[in-house]
Amino acid sequence: MLDYSVFHTIAWPSPYAWYFFVIGISVALFFFSALSWYREEFRPLRHSAFYLSFGLLVLGGLLLIGDLSQPMRFLNMVNPAYLNFDSPLAWGSLNLVAFGLVSVVYFVFLRKGEQVNAKRLAVAGALLGFGLPIYTGFDLTVHQHRAVWNTPLMPVLFVSLSLVSGAAVASFLAKGPEKLVSMLRSFMLWGGGATAAMLVSLLGTTAYGGSGSEVTFMFMTSGTMGLIFIGLGMVVGLAAPIALLLAPVGRQPIGIMAAGGLLLVGGMALRYAILIGPQIVHTYY
Repeated sequence: MLDYSVFHTIAWPSPYAWYFFVIGISVALFFFSALSWYREEFRPLRHSAFYLSFGLLVLGGLLLIGDLSQPMRFLNMVNPAYLNFDSPLAWGSLNLVAFGLVSVVYFVFLRKGEQVNAKRLAVAGALLGFGLPIYTGFDLTVHQHRAVWNTPLMPVLFVSLSLVSGAAVASFLAKGPEKLVSMLRSFMLWGGGATAAMLVSLLGTTAYGGSGSEVTFMFMTSGTMGLIFIGLGMVVGLAAPIALLLAPVGRQPIGIMAAGGLLLVGGMALRYAILIGPQIVHTYY
């Protein structure tokens, strides 16, 4: 008799978590660059935030291409005849390409000093950019069989994580008036609070969501994954920086930068746990 074995694997490996991380920061930094055309205090970030945004966008694209078994398959992203428009991945691919093209043209206008055209493209790029964390959330939430992912909170959660991580990075780039640093602190504080509230809600619904959800909750809150999700993500990466920002030192540049560093650690840990944790269940059953 021949034995039949099923090999359970994680379909979305850790490079995707790094992609979620860098593309989220890229989008937020582009947003801050675009905001500089409408809020004077953000003007010192106009060029530096965009240049880093573009570099992270390239890195994110390389992470996606590197994960393909045949890297040249990335050309299918720009081939409308190949794309399945019923899939959020297809729209996400087009969104990524469009954001990249707008970023290139925006770079040209910035270098040439064409302010009118740059300002227009800044708005278009910011709108396209925020489509990336939104589609990332949709990529997960359409998997209705998988606990944690199967909630409409996912797109909103990824937008919030994007803004928090981007503001954290921008706090290291900020070399402008005190008002700029204060605005970035507000983004980190309120964004971090919103993210924490969504995660608490997500944990509650997962813990009482039926047998499959309860097993997922157990995997994500205990052992190594629990250390990453609860320890690094929620305690070190959210609770600690929020407490720091609320303290008197949290209004000083050094305190804001320290909080930003913790938020970046938490942002990566949360994305990794949210991506990998729910998939671990399927490697056992």
